[in-house]
Amino acid sequence: MTNPPYILDHLKDIAEIMKHPRVYAFLHVPVQSGSDGVLGEMKREYTVKDFSTVVDFLKERVPGITIATDIICGFPTETEEDFQETLQLCSKYKFPSLFINQFYPRPGTPAARMKRIPTQEVKNRTRRLTELFQSYRPYDHKLGERQTVLVTEESHDKQHWVGHNKFYEQVLVPKKDNFLGKLVEVEIMETGKHYMRGRPIDTSRPKPPSSAEPLARGVVSGLSGVGDIHHTKQDLLKQERYIILSFILLISALLVKLAWVCFKMLKDF
Repeated sequence: MTNPPYILDHLKDIAEIMKHPRVYAFLHVPVQSGSDGVLGEMKREYTVKDFSTVVDFLKERVPGITIATDIICGFPTETEEDFQETLQLCSKYKFPSLFINQFYPRPGTPAARMKRIPTQEVKNRTRRLTELFQSYRPYDHKLGERQTVLVTEESHDKQHWVGHNKFYEQVLVPKKDNFLGKLVEVEIMETGKHYMRGRPIDTSRPKPPSSAEPLARGVVSGLSGVGDIHHTKQDLLKQERYIILSFILLISALLVKLAWVCFKMLKDF
């Protein structure tokens, strides 16, 4: 998860990371509101345009990427016009994963001292946004697709395994003992609002999520010439770059958290 200002200058690198076969093409970017006025009152360091730049760039460079976001309904200064802008933003992108929250006055914050919007109106806006979210089905066009999913856990009803494809979309597969922790190729047979159901194409040999297929007997390295060695060095340099960028993103998130804690402490004083 990250906020727009922390990745605007690194979008090309992030797109490259997301395209790596061992990285889920999924990013959670909370926008909170589709109104610049509300974002300003929230003291957010970005605009709706910044958010749209992030989403548009990544959707173009990483086809199929899943972008998740958060919305707060009923911030004290949010007008009906502001809320309409939020509806328009969510309607434009049709986020497959949308976390809808009602404003909560966190003690010690400036917003906690603002005049609240009537509770019934907050509930009404929450309902309208929820209805918009429920009005579309993001996975219907994937019916019949062949996908490779990494099976990681048991479903809530304990009747299926849960796997995730490249875009971290949830795919339910039959509960066979040799599937857990493996890569399974499936055909999408059913789609729902929050999941897909896949039929395994080959149940005999699910693949472990290893870096490569096992080498043939007698093959030591798999390298046949200088060209292969050079290519391997390039791969190592790319992997090192991915690791460094991932570390930068992690440090940025920690610094944001630390800044927020310090801000709260200063407010308490």
